[in-house]
Amino acid sequence: MNSRSPDPPEWQIEPAPMNEMARLKGIIDRLRSPGGCPWDLQQTPETLRPFLLEEAHEAAEAISGADPVKICEELGDLLMNIHLQARIAEEEGQFTLEHLAEGISEKLIRRHPHVFGDGEAKDPDAVRRNWDRIKQQEKGEEDRRPATIRPLPASLPALSRADRVGKMVADVGFDWPDVDGALGKVEEELAELKEAIDSGDREAIGHELGDLFFAASSVSRKLDFDGEQTLIDALERFRQRFQEVDAQIDQRRSGSEQKFELEQLEEWYQQGKSQQREPRSSETDENSKVGSDGD
Repeated sequence: MNSRSPDPPEWQIEPAPMNEMARLKGIIDRLRSPGGCPWDLQQTPETLRPFLLEEAHEAAEAISGADPVKICEELGDLLMNIHLQARIAEEEGQFTLEHLAEGISEKLIRRHPHVFGDGEAKDPDAVRRNWDRIKQQEKGEEDRRPATIRPLPASLPALSRADRVGKMVADVGFDWPDVDGALGKVEEELAELKEAIDSGDREAIGHELGDLFFAASSVSRKLDFDGEQTLIDALERFRQRFQEVDAQIDQRRSGSEQKFELEQLEEWYQQGKSQQREPRSSETDENSKVGSDGD
């Protein structure tokens, strides 16, 4: 009599000695298999897109918070989304998770000839220039048109897009030698915005507002800060300071329509500002510095 236990169902996931990446893939496969999760089975790449973006933003926020436990959790959520997208693509006969891993591995080797070949790159700027040059070569003749400003993802936040565009044109020398030039541009655009406001031309006002934002992004770029992150940090500081205003209003409000004078609100806001903890020294500054370009 054969006493061997029957083989477990194909979907059964054993935690050991299976590699954890393979275990995750097995879980995703089970969720998408007949009899799996109704919600997962209903998903398409398009319906999952908002979740992918949300998880990417949550991972970025966790990194800003410098909490390793939270970072690990959020990167795991992002990894799950990637696995799920790859599984759906495999079902459609488009590509597999292995194709995805193979593709990025080959790309990294091609674009790092100074590591995996006989190329040279003495500093991060040289690495980025080589990366962009090789990327353009890979696009083929049709896409190798002389364009300094290359296409960027439509979902990229506007401030991040402005920073990337500024770096692209700086690579061909279209840039100020130092931050003073960028600050001067901010002053110039602010003056033009005031003129547009005086004219009452809303189209002109919109144009000048955009120019002012773009100029401000150049200041952060010249100072080697991530403009997107500095704005996020500023909004969080404002939120924390305004909590004092909310507390004061809550103590005094006698009716839902009660209004307070701006001077009083400003006084409470300044109280919140004075109570706010001072930012961490240079460590906070370093965490806001710009990292290397990707894609």
